[in-house]
Amino acid sequence: MVIFRSSSAIEARVVGSLLEAHGIMSVVSSDVPQSIFPLSVDGLGEVRLSVHPDEAEEARRIIESHRTELPGGQLVRLRDEFESLQHAIGYRFRDRGLLEHAMTHTSRANEDVSGGVRDNESMEFLGDAVLGFVIADVLFREFPDFNEGQKSKTKASMVSTATLARQAAQLNLGDHMLLGRGEEKTGGRRKQALLADSYEALIAAIYLDGGMEPARAFILREFGTLIAEVQRTGVSDRDYKSALQELLQARELPLPEYRLVGSVGPDHGKLFQVEVIVRGERIGEASGRSKKEAEQEAARAALEKLTT
Repeated sequence: MVIFRSSSAIEARVVGSLLEAHGIMSVVSSDVPQSIFPLSVDGLGEVRLSVHPDEAEEARRIIESHRTELPGGQLVRLRDEFESLQHAIGYRFRDRGLLEHAMTHTSRANEDVSGGVRDNESMEFLGDAVLGFVIADVLFREFPDFNEGQKSKTKASMVSTATLARQAAQLNLGDHMLLGRGEEKTGGRRKQALLADSYEALIAAIYLDGGMEPARAFILREFGTLIAEVQRTGVSDRDYKSALQELLQARELPLPEYRLVGSVGPDHGKLFQVEVIVRGERIGEASGRSKKEAEQEAARAALEKLTT
């Protein structure tokens, strides 16, 4: 029996989670054709929430008890779980379903029995392309004296998994990721790879919702400090492995050992996980799109640990 209707997939899923917390299972349905995107919002289609007829009355009572009534009898919608994120990124979505899609990890999509949830892997792909284009454009315009090699190294450093994960952490993006139970239990909200992927998907969501200019503006705000640092120092990239080796030698410690501990993702987008060991102790770990990138970022993490 249908007990809740909305034009927002986000709101429907919030209500579904509320009911589940009270032991009532629900099913989401919509007239919107299935696609790679989540159920549409803002008048593009009605989303319905159904429960067993025996639980309908209790479900309606729970929903009403969590609404807020304003003077004049107006009921406001249930909590928008992405409101603080929109504030943090400085962009308000017209279609908040795109933001929900960008935050949905494959582990969450695999657990959804309705078939209406799609993961963010396609959006990661698009976001990576948009980010790469904007950064390349900035380097071309702002650093005309850099040769091709310097531009390539600077771009690679700026769009590395570790850099994107740090940018995501500054936005508290991990708090907003929609994860499956297994990924939640294993600390998915703090994993570099998941944070970087969600960050790229977020860029894609902004691009799809508002076009290139809002996406470009977001990227320039986010990467302004990194770009300014390159402008100030003229350094296109830093060899963190050499810097770590020099620091260890100065402290009369043995040279570091880099170990590949695993890899995740499909062949076309594999992420390598590397840890750096000194005297049997792990002092840094990181992920990267290549073993070389992962080693550099692990060395960076070790340097930060040893110098703070």
